[in-house]
Amino acid sequence: METYVRLLCPECGKAWQKSPNELPEPARTFHCPGCHASRRLSEFARTEHDLQTLKAL
Repeated sequence: METYVRLLCPECGKAWQKSPNELPEPARTFHCPGCHASRRLSEFARTEHDLQTLKAL
């Protein structure tokens, strides 16, 4: 079963999902594919569950 993390840009509102294997560590800088906002990846986690999935994998 493939695990996905749901992401939401706090600046432009773009929502999408990615496999945790395709993402950097939660504390690393991540760039929104919609508006290119730069923040820690953990700030893009849509829910607390998504954040915990990022940290676990």
